Amino acid sequence: MEVIAKLNRLRMSPRKVRLVAGLIRRMKIAEAETQLKFLNKAAAEPMLKLLLSAKANAEHNHKLDPNTLWISHLTVDGGKTLKRWRPRAYGRAGAIRKRTSHITLKLSDGPRPEKKTKKAYVPRNAKNVKPATKAKVEAKKTENQE
Repeated sequence: MEVIAKLNRLRMSPRKVRLVAGLIRRMKIAEAETQLKFLNKAAAEPMLKLLLSAKANAEHNHKLDPNTLWISHLTVDGGKTLKRWRPRAYGRAGAIRKRTSHITLKLSDGPRPEKKTKKAYVPRNAKNVKPATKAKVEAKKTENQE
């Protein structure tokens, strides 16, 4: 079962919030809480508050065990931008954009999928060379050296 919690119109730039979101994505709740408590970023505080709210909703509303929950989906989208103006030289005005964020957090109690392993690097020409061809190339090298 999935539990969804949202935080809309957070007065913080989405770019800054995404840094924190990337750290706790796909973590168990206990690990994510610890990470957020000791993280030295301003976005960690509202993210921790949202995580605790989602955890409480899962326990109270859906009767789920908090020890089995993990963060299955976490997105940070841009919200409305507040536009302000600042006086500049020669009677001009400079724009100031105060950005906001929308955070969506989904907790799941199902099994966590395994992490994908990266494939080993194989050079392009290594795929195309056949073992018989390698032997021919080495034979030609020895002929040329003589």
